[in-house]
Amino acid sequence: MAKIRLTKNELKNQREALKRYTRYLPTLELKKIQLVNEIRMITQQIEKIQNEIRRFEQEVFQWVAVFGEDIDLQSFFSLEKVITTTGNIAGIDIEIFENAIFKDEEYDLFMTPLWVDRGIAACKERITQEVRIRILEQQIEVLRQELRITIQRINLFEKVKIPETRENIRIIRIYLGDMMTAEVVRGKISKSKIQQKRELAAA
Repeated sequence: MAKIRLTKNELKNQREALKRYTRYLPTLELKKIQLVNEIRMITQQIEKIQNEIRRFEQEVFQWVAVFGEDIDLQSFFSLEKVITTTGNIAGIDIEIFENAIFKDEEYDLFMTPLWVDRGIAACKERITQEVRIRILEQQIEVLRQELRITIQRINLFEKVKIPETRENIRIIRIYLGDMMTAEVVRGKISKSKIQQKRELAAA
């Protein structure tokens, strides 16, 4: 514990610090709850998308299996860019998925099986979903990091700063009280001596 000055000004400073800590702590607690809830909701979004991907794959495999052609569908297109925006959760900036842009390669419509168009669309959908998951996972990582920092601050205020400040206030008040008592005693002694001198002078 840092050494404190045993003065009225320091007592005032410590009381103001205690007010700040006790006022800030509920804000941190609220932020912690928001972050935990957001992480839970994003995790549920990821699970939902993963379930959609599994159902989607089952449907696609059913009709792809019907066709015997061995064709690399991803050779017909490429992921050009991912468009995102910046959002805010509990005061934290996060990246939010907007869209996935694909670049299509030219191919001979007459030489290519009819099902390829549907297959390309299916692949693009699958890749888009995977990109969404990746960005959601990045959101979780950012929020988890902020949650760790928030919990550390809560512990700092609850277990260190607030108890330390209360103890400082107690020590300063005791010291100032003792000083006041000693001053009163000295005043009484001085008054008694003056009174004695007056009595001796009058005699």
